[in-house]
Formats: sequence, C-alpha cells, structure tokens
Amino acid sequence: MVSYVNALLYGVGGIVVAGMALLVAFQEKLVYVPVLPGLTKSYPITPARLRLIYEDVWLRSSDGVRLHAWFIKLFPECRGPTILFFQENAGNIAHRLEMVRIMIQRLHCNVFMLSYRGYGASDGYPSQHGITKDAQAALDHLSQRTDIDTSRIVVFGRSLGGAVGALLTKSNPDKVAGLILENTFTSILDMAGVLLPFLKWFIGSNHSKGPRILNFLVRSPWSTIDVIGE
Repeated sequence: MVSYVNALLYGVGGIVVAGMALLVAFQEKLVYVPVLPGLTKSYPITPARLRLIYEDVWLRSSDGVRLHAWFIKLFPECRGPTILFFQENAGNIAHRLEMVRIMIQRLHCNVFMLSYRGYGASDGYPSQHGITKDAQAALDHLSQRTDIDTSRIVVFGRSLGGAVGALLTKSNPDKVAGLILENTFTSILDMAGVLLPFLKWFIGSNHSKGPRILNFLVRSPWSTIDVIGE
C-alpha cells in the first residue's frame, strides 16, 4: 500500500514538474504567434487591396524597437473618431483588414493598426514588457497628430489585444476616450490553468483559488481582470 502511494505521489510530482518545464520552455510560443502555420511573417495584402486610404507609419518604442503600423483613414481629411486597434495573438494586422474595412464603413472612423514587436514588419521579439511599450508608442503618436481629433481616440482590443488595450487605457485615462474589449481573457495565468489543468491549483489570477505558488513562472501574465478591477 505504501509503495502504491509513493508511486502515485511520484507520478503526480512528475506530471507537475513536466508541466512546469513545458510552461517555462514554450509559453512565449503559445502566447505569441506572429506567423500562422504555412504562412510567412510578411503581410499577404495591404489596405490598398481593399481600396482603403492609408498611411504607412514607422515608430520607435521607448526602448528603441522599430515598429510598423497602418493608419487607415475614413476620408483624406481624417474626420470622425480614431480607433487604436490591437489584434489577437496570432498572425498579423493584414489578416484583420476585412474586419477593419467593415468597422470603418459602419462606424465612420479612422483605424490605427499597430504591429506588435516581432509581428509583421516590426522588429524585435514579443513580450508583455515590450508590447506594453509598443502600445504606448502608438498612443503617443496618435495624441501628437494634428490631422485627427485627439479627444476621440478609442482603444479596441480583441483577445490578447484586449489585455494590451486595457493596460494602456489604465495608464492613459486622459488620452483615451473609450475602451472596447472583444473576446478578451481574464489573464494568461487563468489560461495556463485551462491549458494545463494539473497546474490550475498552482497558477491563477488574484481572483482564482489556490496558493498560486507557480505564478512567477509566467513571464507574460496579462491580468486583464485585475486591470479592469482597478
């Protein structure tokens, strides 16, 4: 009986250790997917393909990373509100152009689409610390433009982009007129517990149960629920 219990404990321990190793080794590849399987990192199309008026914008984040964005205009004179668009974790901004086209037509807005570092034509490698800087660079750029109404900048984020947008809005309440979140997770900490159920007791947001003693292993926690709560 004792040997059986010991074997069970060793087995559970081995699974937890294996899960920890997977989490440490592959978490960035799970959270950030700049290149979809079978496709290249480059943009398959540009806004011109959809007959959209746009401007290529090049930015520098505060840590010096070169970033690319598209500023897509409702009209050449940029009337209407401007949406700062943050995409999901997979693919690049070109894969969201059809959605943005519909958004512009129905909402009569401009859209600024940022490529996170490591995505599309942007340099660098993605991380929470880095993407937070990228988002700030995009908002600072929009806030300094003279051809838009800077009092009507609205942040839109889908999935990972929602986490990015929520954190940016919290840090810049005077620059953001509104925040729209679509299909955004509560936190990567909670997602880790969903993807690796045997770690759920050890990893989670501040609102989850359990001791959360392995949270330190998650390098990009993106705790949207805590940001919204604040």
